[in-house]
Amino acid sequence: MRERFARFMAGRNGNDQLNTLLLAVTVALLVLSSIFTRRLGAILYPLTFVLLGYVYFRMLSRDVYRRRAENEKFLHWWMKRRAGLRLSQERWIQRRDYKFFTCPACKTVLRVPKGKGKIKLVCRKCGTSFFGKS
Repeated sequence: MRERFARFMAGRNGNDQLNTLLLAVTVALLVLSSIFTRRLGAILYPLTFVLLGYVYFRMLSRDVYRRRAENEKFLHWWMKRRAGLRLSQERWIQRRDYKFFTCPACKTVLRVPKGKGKIKLVCRKCGTSFFGKS
């Protein structure tokens, strides 16, 4: 039985990170549709099966290169969001000791120790100077 399934899945995409996320969203929508049984549930319940169908389509697809490209695009998007979240967490931890300023020209974030008063800041990236109070 296991060998038959392995032969069936040979040359198919299988599960990847995008499918895992889509499956988690499907389960969350299914739970929400069971909680909200009136109008919202009537919309969410069919949507869960459409999403589940798309998960199985991606999993059983023989167009491995296209599914891999979709997954790479998703991972690129996901890693950018994770990096932004990590930066926000680091700034939140450092908020007691540092003040953060954004360069008006290039939007680079500059970190200055707190308690320095009104100072002239010079962006290291573009050289724009501006004033800030730390």
